Order: sequence, then structure tokens, then C-alpha cells
Amino acid sequence: MKKKIPTFKSDRAAAAFVDRADLSQYDLSGAQLVRFEIKRKDKSINLRLSEELYEAVRERAADAGLPYQRFIRLTLERALGAGI
Repeated sequence: MKKKIPTFKSDRAAAAFVDRADLSQYDLSGAQLVRFEIKRKDKSINLRLSEELYEAVRERAADAGLPYQRFIRLTLERALGAGI
């Protein structure tokens, strides 16, 4: 049986654990991909949507645990390719 990943009080403690631990011994099944948004957002758009599409986007964003505008931006990036 694989070990459970401990909880950490700081990013530094988590980084130190990852540097030392053999992660193949730990259960990573609950891990989630985290994406940091580093690029500056210096352009904006105004987009008109039907009420149905707007509500569907907001619902999908909520299901994904994201603000709806970030969800739209990520969806556009995926549609155009991750190299943007």
C-alpha cells in the first residue's frame, strides 16, 4: 500500500519534501494539475453571448472550480493550442 502525502504548513516545507522524497512510494491518485497564470493580461474583449451559452459557461466554470472569465480564457487557449 502506498503512503499518504503529508500536509505542509508552507510552500518551502512542501518543496523540501519533494526534493527528498521518493514520490513513487506515495499515493498521487488525488493529485490535481495546477496551472499558474503568469503572462500579463493587457488586452480585453467584449463578447455578447446568448443567455443559455452564458449560463452554460458559468456552470462549467463552477464545475471546474474556476472563475468564468479564466475558464473562457483557458478554453480559448486549448482551442488555439497551448503554445500561446
